[in-house]
Amino acid sequence: MRKIKVLLVDDSAVVRQVVLALLEREPDIQVIGTASDPLFAMGKMAKQWPDVILLDVEMPRMDGITFLRKIMAERPTPVVICSSLTEKGAETTLQALAAGAVEIISKPKIGLKSFLQDSAAELLAAIRAAAQANLNQLLKHAASAPPVPAKLHADAILPAGNGQAMAQTTERVVAIGTSTGGTQALEVVLTALPRVCPGIVIVQHMPEKFTASFAERLNSLAQIEIREARNNDRVIPGLALIAPGGKHMLLKRSGAYYHVEVVNGPLVNRHRPSVDVLFRSVARFAGRNATGIIMTGMGDDGARGLKELHDSGARTYAQDEASCVVFGMPKEAIKLGGVDQVINLHAIASVILT
Repeated sequence: MRKIKVLLVDDSAVVRQVVLALLEREPDIQVIGTASDPLFAMGKMAKQWPDVILLDVEMPRMDGITFLRKIMAERPTPVVICSSLTEKGAETTLQALAAGAVEIISKPKIGLKSFLQDSAAELLAAIRAAAQANLNQLLKHAASAPPVPAKLHADAILPAGNGQAMAQTTERVVAIGTSTGGTQALEVVLTALPRVCPGIVIVQHMPEKFTASFAERLNSLAQIEIREARNNDRVIPGLALIAPGGKHMLLKRSGAYYHVEVVNGPLVNRHRPSVDVLFRSVARFAGRNATGIIMTGMGDDGARGLKELHDSGARTYAQDEASCVVFGMPKEAIKLGGVDQVINLHAIASVILT
C-alpha cells in the first residue's frame, strides 16, 4: 500500500506533537517531517517532497500564504490549512483558499490538544481528500481510521415529506451544495452571474466564523449580493445566502415567498451545515420551482438530498469530474440517479439563469 507522505508546518510545538502522534497511528499515512516555519520546511522538502502539506497560516519568518503561493508556482502540491478560529484568522485563511489550498481545519486558541484529538476524524479525512485532489483544478483557481460518531442523515433535522411545494410559479430558488474545492468553484460561478438572477441558497462545508468572511469576500467580487444567512432572511432575486458555519440552513415558505431558517442540530453526514438538510428542505417547499446543483467535494453529503430534489420535479445538475477538485459528492449523486445533467464548472452560471 502506497502511503500518503505528509509534511506538517506549524510554529506550535503542541500542534506538531499532537498531530504527529495522531498521523503516525494511520497505516496509510507517513509523516516525512515537521517544521516550525516555511523556511525550515523548504529545507526538508528539498530532500523529500510530500504528497500533502498540513500548513499553519500565521508563522514567523514567512507566513503560510506566501509559502503556499510559492509552492503553487513552483511545484503544485495539495495543502490543508490548519488555522486558528478567529475573525482575523478567517480572513487570512480565505486568502490561502483563494491561493489554492484544498481544505480548512480550524483550531482554537485554547484547549488545542483535546480539540485536535477530538477532531481526529475530520483532520484525517481532509488529508486523505487532499491526497486525491485534482491539482489541475487547484491551479486554475489560483486502512483503519479512529472511531467516529454515528453518521446521521437529514432525518435528524427535517423528516422526509412531500406535498407542501407550490405548483410552478415565477419565484425560483437555486440550491447549491459543495465542499472541498468549493470556495474556488463558487467564486467562478457567482462572479459570472448578472445582478438579476434567481435567489440562491448555498451550503459550503466550512468551519464557524469562516463563512461570514468568505461571503464578504465573494460579495466584493460579484455583481449579485452575497452574504452569510441570518434566520428568516428572505430568498430574493439577486441575493445569494451562504449557510453559517456550525449551523444548518433550511428553506421555508411563507405564502408565495421563500425564506431561510438557520438552526442548531446534530451533525448530518458529519457536517453542520449539511447539504442534504438544505436540499431536502428545498425539495419539500420549492419542488419544481427549484434548481439543485451539487459541486466539488469529498464524501456523499447532498447526494440523497439531490435525489429528493430530482424526484420533486426540480432540475438537478452535478459538476463534472474534469472540473472538480474532488469528484466525491457529485459522483455519489450521479450513482443515486438524482442528476439530470452533468456539466462543467463554467456552465453552471448559465443553467442558473435558464
